[in-house]
Amino acid sequence: MCRIAGIISKELNINDIQRKVIVMCDTLKHGGPDDEGIFIAEDMGLVFGHRRLSIIDLSSKGHQPMADVKEKARITFNGEIYNYPELKNELLQLGAQFKSNSDTEVIIQAYLYWGMASFAKLRGMFAFALYDTEKALTYLVRDTMGVKPLYYHVQGGQLSFASEVTALHEAGIATTINKNWVIRFLAFGHVPEPETTLVDVLSLPKGNLLCWDHANSSYTIATYNDTPVTRYITDITLAKKALNDGLRVAIKRQLIADAPIGVFLSGGVDSSLVTLLANQYKQQDLKTISIFFNEKAYDERAYQQEVFNKIQGQKFTHLVQRQDFDESLPAILRAMDMPTTDGVNSWFISKYARQDGVKAVLSGLGADELFGGYPSFNRIDYIKYLKSIPPALLKLTNYLGADQYKKVNYLSNDHTYADYLFLRGLFAPAEIAAILNCDEKEVYTVLFSDIDIPNPGITNKEKAAWFENNLYMQNQLLRDTDVMSMSHGLEVRVPFLDEDFQQTVNSIAPDIRFDKHQPKKILVDAFKDILPPSVWNRPKMGFSFPLQQWMAQHEEIGAESLYKSKKARSVIKAFKNNKVHWSKVFALYQIQKHA
Repeated sequence: MCRIAGIISKELNINDIQRKVIVMCDTLKHGGPDDEGIFIAEDMGLVFGHRRLSIIDLSSKGHQPMADVKEKARITFNGEIYNYPELKNELLQLGAQFKSNSDTEVIIQAYLYWGMASFAKLRGMFAFALYDTEKALTYLVRDTMGVKPLYYHVQGGQLSFASEVTALHEAGIATTINKNWVIRFLAFGHVPEPETTLVDVLSLPKGNLLCWDHANSSYTIATYNDTPVTRYITDITLAKKALNDGLRVAIKRQLIADAPIGVFLSGGVDSSLVTLLANQYKQQDLKTISIFFNEKAYDERAYQQEVFNKIQGQKFTHLVQRQDFDESLPAILRAMDMPTTDGVNSWFISKYARQDGVKAVLSGLGADELFGGYPSFNRIDYIKYLKSIPPALLKLTNYLGADQYKKVNYLSNDHTYADYLFLRGLFAPAEIAAILNCDEKEVYTVLFSDIDIPNPGITNKEKAAWFENNLYMQNQLLRDTDVMSMSHGLEVRVPFLDEDFQQTVNSIAPDIRFDKHQPKKILVDAFKDILPPSVWNRPKMGFSFPLQQWMAQHEEIGAESLYKSKKARSVIKAFKNNKVHWSKVFALYQIQKHA
């Protein structure tokens, strides 16, 4: 796990290119504190940069940017390839030569033997740039689930890329602020891909590659792996067995590491399941990291203890209090690559994991999105009835007093994003316009001018899963987990998002994959032999902090005088009367900090 950056330009002096790449790498140092490296191909105007967090092959042989033994290709790589031992064995039989025990070198050799088809063979989380010296091509490649970020900027025949948007800004490569980010942020609670806070800085779509042709300084973007489901598993017994087998394989291979590894344990179903399965393979070597609170409504120690009683290894628990939040908030805001209404929890538990001596952890992220763990999976059924109401009447919801009804206004738009924003949106369009003192039409134009996404799901449950995976998880949970963990030099692995496990889950017929009455029922049933009943047979909490109380008591966040617009001040006042959710206030606070 690392951070990467690079520039390809025929116009800039190579020294200027190198200087900018070094600035980017220095900006990304937090994510790669163990080593740094620069590769220069002066004849191509190419400079790759790398910051290393050593997890596999801790020796100097894992240094990057890395080349094969014959220097036909050069790579700067961020991520982990969990099936690299199997791929390496295949490649050795074909005659490949290796000089390290790293997964990085396996990517290079796989490309040299299998070309672009090699990318689909990789099982892991990754973002890398690979320069083919013979074909004069450079590939930017991102994993199929979009776990690892990769941002690029093309201007005047120059390609620049980095693991974080901030790096491109700090190097002076892209400095113009995208004025529309604030509208998107207030609607979504994050800045949705491919947009960023900077003009012409875009996120490479997951499961895609960007191929840069050095001869004419042009590029193409294409998917490299798209395997649609052709047959559904319709037998529930077979489905549960497939889930049981598949998750065990995913967890076992994601425990591969040459550095200390642990598990995040909140006490919910997902983290408990990952912990219990990981313990079967690691036992005495496994470390668990948990957080608890003095606020009883958020305290999950009883559920954590149920899991502790079943596992070996070291158990680390940490009390987080409001004072910790107040003191850490400036650092939390600095760690955000882009504004977000999430990530506070990830920042704290990542901090403690690093203090507890681990460099990599497994997380339960992704199960809710796969198996219907959110209220949206049932609420989506109401959309078709609400959409039967004439748009003019839907717009009248702007005048309703209750905060939760205003988002119905989104459904007056015939756009996939409108359906999502009804389910998960932060502020309604009229509220956004009032906060920013802009025209409501401008809000609609920014939010719905993008090309609509055709048929993201066949059934309502599949559509909800598509929303949760491709919008909420992709743009918020995964991005926040990445930047917050990497700000502490920690790698977070997500076995529920293993490519093969994803294929298994997506091949289960929707009527048995989703249960209307018990979220994630099929997952729980598949592992009832190891999951304590008290962990799964209780109301869902999620990995939540007492932020409603903590932010209300924070001097600056709750100061009405900080906020410029009358509407924003009214939201703060309502928040202090406990009538508004903390995420809205956190969004307004960040806008003021970025102003």
